[in-house]
Amino acid sequence: MLEVITWNIKTGAYGGRLDGVLSLLTRERPDVLALQELRDFHRHDASRMREVADALGMEATLAPSVFGQPVAVLVRPPLRIVAATTVRWRLHHAAAEVSVATTAGPLTVVSTHLNPFRPYRRLREARWLAHRHRAPLTLITGDLNSLDPETGHAERLARLPELYRRRHIHPNGNPDTRAIAAFTEAGFVDLWRTSGAGDGLTVPTSRGGGNEFSNAGMRLDYLLARPGLAARARRSRVIRGDEAEWASDHYPLAVTLDLSPVT
Repeated sequence: MLEVITWNIKTGAYGGRLDGVLSLLTRERPDVLALQELRDFHRHDASRMREVADALGMEATLAPSVFGQPVAVLVRPPLRIVAATTVRWRLHHAAAEVSVATTAGPLTVVSTHLNPFRPYRRLREARWLAHRHRAPLTLITGDLNSLDPETGHAERLARLPELYRRRHIHPNGNPDTRAIAAFTEAGFVDLWRTSGAGDGLTVPTSRGGGNEFSNAGMRLDYLLARPGLAARARRSRVIRGDEAEWASDHYPLAVTLDLSPVT
């Protein structure tokens, strides 16, 4: 079994929060880790990124951002990275794309963070990423800042201040779910729908801030897999409690994948 965790650690986990991030991740010990909002992790020859990777015993691929904040994928040995790519210009933040050798074939993991402000730009980013990744064992994950099309959102959105509510409103006045719909239309599977339990809400945490989410509770972090990989997902979960309550305004999201070879 292979464990993947994605986590937006909120503006580089400054203010003493990085200790909490590392403590939780050391305990969870993911095989593959996708991180977002890595503010300043690229500075000083990526020294902050190296410190985090060394503390976790993982190898990191960091994608700096032109307009937003870096993202990264980290991989734990003995898993071996066979290819790595970073994307900067087409996204408000960035995308780190890593291919890992497994017994089931190459696993592609993409850590990304879609546009937080404008629904149409978020849709364009989603379409571009969805059509970029066609390999059967592909997982696109991260803070997608998007509402899923299978859930009713009107009541929760009504609780948000207008400044933040309009980030999630379609020009027709309805909740905007086009970004996640673009992924599903391209064949990606929302793993929370197939292997998750509970409400799946990933923001806000109980003590990590997140004024833009008010008390609405939203699912903005996703694990989206091509069908060949989705069939191998065994359990998806939102990690709550302990450091997860204060180390960020997002909860970590995890999935267990069965990558045993087909016999």
